[in-house]
Amino acid sequence: MKFAILYSKKDIAGINIADNLKKFFLPHMPLIELSKESIYSENIDEKEEQLKNIDFIVFATRHASKNGKRSLSLHAPGNWRNADFGGIANKLCSTSALVLKFLFKKLSENAKQAGWKHEVTLECTHHGPLIKKPCCFIEVGSNEEGWKDKEAAEIVAKTIQELQNFEKWKQENKNKKIKICIAIGGPHYCPNFNKIQLNSEEYAISHIIPEYQLPINDSMLHEAIEKTQEHTTSVLIDWKGCGNSEARQKVIDVCKKTGLEVLRTDQIEK
Repeated sequence: MKFAILYSKKDIAGINIADNLKKFFLPHMPLIELSKESIYSENIDEKEEQLKNIDFIVFATRHASKNGKRSLSLHAPGNWRNADFGGIANKLCSTSALVLKFLFKKLSENAKQAGWKHEVTLECTHHGPLIKKPCCFIEVGSNEEGWKDKEAAEIVAKTIQELQNFEKWKQENKNKKIKICIAIGGPHYCPNFNKIQLNSEEYAISHIIPEYQLPINDSMLHEAIEKTQEHTTSVLIDWKGCGNSEARQKVIDVCKKTGLEVLRTDQIEK
């Protein structure tokens, strides 16, 4: 699998990550500067010549939150409903559950090794841009102090360059048996799905539909399945994070129509 890294010249964190990536020898992993903010770089995969033969795009960016909490985060892009920050309403980007699992495990390992004292987390699927090639965002949060943090940028850069080893990891016998999952429920920062993505050898998660985007409908789930590179086998449900009993039943009813295995996070060893 051929990877490319994109960052915006308007993004302090992205620039810092790119500067650290330049310390590695990555001849087969293009590092491309964008003139626009990453989330608004619609169809960049069709406009940028260097991306024509790339299989997967990683956007290296900043993450902003109201509480300004320091963090390292990872997620797939797309809009479950409105397109308030790039992309198109009700449309997701394609992503890879296995790439997300690999990156999240490496991000957590590298953060721990570096003595990182702050949060390392998945986020639910959100924001633009909309592109055709599979992709994800890896981010440094969540305020200007965090975006300028050299240590955070180093951790993310080290994680990205380890994608050189992804195919080898993917071919390990235990990883060939991983079940590919869509995840539903819980808050934006996905505490239960974090544990499964990090610790379980049985499941890999692609798109995540959070509680605040419920009620779920058929098209949302089908979009998530369609925009997952691998063959989806299962749906993971954060049962307590799916609202009231009516909302929970709606989730079950929609999931059953797909014929996929339906599992609750409280039934999975984490």
